[in-house]
Amino acid sequence: MAASTDPHDLAVSAPDSSPSSAPAGPARARPRGRVRAFLDLVAIEHSVFALPFAYLSALTAMRVDGGRVRWGDLLLITVAMVGARTFAMAANRILDRRIDARNPRTANRELVTGAVSVRTAWTGAAVALAVFLAAAALLNPLCLALAPLAVVPLVVYPYGKRFTNWPHAILAVAQAVGPVGAWLAVTGTFAGSWPAWLLGAAVGLWIGGFDLIYACQDAEVDRQIGVHSVPARYGLRFALHASTAAHVVTFALFICFGGLVGFGWLWWIGLALTAVAFGYQHLVVTPADLSKVNRAFFTANGFVGIALFAFALLDLVIRLNLGP
Repeated sequence: MAASTDPHDLAVSAPDSSPSSAPAGPARARPRGRVRAFLDLVAIEHSVFALPFAYLSALTAMRVDGGRVRWGDLLLITVAMVGARTFAMAANRILDRRIDARNPRTANRELVTGAVSVRTAWTGAAVALAVFLAAAALLNPLCLALAPLAVVPLVVYPYGKRFTNWPHAILAVAQAVGPVGAWLAVTGTFAGSWPAWLLGAAVGLWIGGFDLIYACQDAEVDRQIGVHSVPARYGLRFALHASTAAHVVTFALFICFGGLVGFGWLWWIGLALTAVAFGYQHLVVTPADLSKVNRAFFTANGFVGIALFAFALLDLVIRLNLGP
């Protein structure tokens, strides 16, 4: 069973940098308990954003594979997703801590201020990775065998901005793993898993497309210090057009997924609302005005995941026997 990084992490994972005129050092954080500070470091409460499409994939697989909900599998999928996401966030913070320290936008993060030590962060990352691997092992042998492969993009992504102009594509791969892993967690086989690959590709392009938008905020600074991203290399207009193209393909893949698994009218209502959210996102962010990037994330992207899953869940409830 594999998991992906969280859409909220885009604020963390987009190329982070700052002008050389940035303050020499951040203010020291008020002391907190180590556990609480680590949970703040990885934004543990935002794990919920990583789960909807994994649940959607798992429940769809359950409908295909016997038509009954297996609550134990859902619990293990949840543990695996939270473990993998926590590992990814901690590794991301550790690897980017020196870049974060130079950026006023990120200078108050826990590893920069000293609220969390690097040793504590590595310890937390190791525990989270162990939890992920243990959950994968309890799901089925295929998930355990594939779990190390699922970790690769989670580790490579923070380095992406150092060697490629397209780190957003690495994020897309990391995001695509979640729905595919959740399907395999239920079925234990690649046979008949095409719907999960479609959903995974849709989710990957969705988040990768938004990462293109988010990275626009740092384009000028990235050029100055040599951090790589599409906006820094090709300009804001190109990046926003690329994001639009990614989301058009995302929407087409959502349509294909719904048709392939036989969703009913509730899915299509959710998809229509998703189209509105996508349109809003691309209307409020322009090359001349990036002030609404955060609104695009919290309003549009948060809505897409929750709304589409909610309507899909209603559709699945009609078809699944929710008994024990």
